[in-house]
Amino acid sequence: MKNIAILGSTGSIGVQTLEIVREKNNDLCVKVLACGHNVKMAEAQIREFHPDLFAVYDETAAADLKVRVADTGVKVVSGMDGLLEAAAYSGTQIVVTSMVGMIGIRPTIAAIEAGKDIALANKETLVCAGHLIMPLAAAHHVRILPVDSEHSAIFQSLQGSDKSELEKILLTASGGPFRGKRAAELDHMTAADALKHPNWSMGNKITIDSATMVNKGLEVMEAGWLFDVSLDQIEVVVHPQSIIHSMVQYRDGAVIAQLGLPDMKLPIQYALFYPERRSMQGKRVDFFELAQMTFERVDTDTFAGFSHAMYAAKRGGSMPTVFNAANEKAVALFLAGRIGFTDIPKLIRAAMDAHTVVDTPSVTQILNAEAEAYEYIKATIGDSKNQ
Repeated sequence: MKNIAILGSTGSIGVQTLEIVREKNNDLCVKVLACGHNVKMAEAQIREFHPDLFAVYDETAAADLKVRVADTGVKVVSGMDGLLEAAAYSGTQIVVTSMVGMIGIRPTIAAIEAGKDIALANKETLVCAGHLIMPLAAAHHVRILPVDSEHSAIFQSLQGSDKSELEKILLTASGGPFRGKRAAELDHMTAADALKHPNWSMGNKITIDSATMVNKGLEVMEAGWLFDVSLDQIEVVVHPQSIIHSMVQYRDGAVIAQLGLPDMKLPIQYALFYPERRSMQGKRVDFFELAQMTFERVDTDTFAGFSHAMYAAKRGGSMPTVFNAANEKAVALFLAGRIGFTDIPKLIRAAMDAHTVVDTPSVTQILNAEAEAYEYIKATIGDSKNQ
């Protein structure tokens, strides 16, 4: 029996992780759950999974949850201190970090320092703090097990091979809902348009990131830290069918790929049980039904967010934090109907241009860079548009 914590249990990854727990209830036990503010779902999860501890970041929501579940005996904690307690809880072996945003950095550090393996589904942790996280994990002999489908595919494709034999990572992208469109066509795209992902079922923020292809830029940065490769060793390949989840090219020219239908439960389960492969229900790839797989280059003229991500990655230091934070704020504004779709990359670039880079930022400096990006966009758009 493996005892697990899920930080971000009410989000897409958290909910799918709990689906796996239901299917593997003789092998997995939920000891800790955490969320931002979704009290209704949190109460339902407490009553079904009976964790020892539930952390709610929003203190008002936590107070409400305490009243709702007073009959259960579950300890409810709040704020960042609550998330840190949840991350380091002594009764778990692995922590699924799936909270959206930079809120996940400090809990991930706490979990690593407590000796927990990390099933990583929070991109910001490595994008903004990879220079801190990876050495810390090595020092504490903690495994960072990727949950993103692309990074899991790379991780799986590296199994049984010497890392020194890797020549290139081929990171696949679906292209999102606007693949094939030109920049001028994106001016009038609405949130409803952008949320119609052709292959994956994800949360709103990451679905918008897929539409802008910002998400793929973040994944390039994450891959660099996870697999200790340079940016020159990562190539993004648009693969609309989303059957090949990513590939590794070796120095002899061989390419090893991980294939499967678009289903996030596969990489989640692989991380939870690594190095074992457990049975999983669901449809399999039918190559005769599939018939063909196609590949394209990224259209960097149309998807400026991807180009900005590559600039941030090459500049390094605190610049990826500003890129990420500006994108977070811009996406929130777009979803609220405050800005247009093509304003997202414009705001990102403007915030980046206004930033003075810190080359090796501490956690405090990372959080300061985030706040700076937020303040820049608030000043640029105006208070009324940041409500």
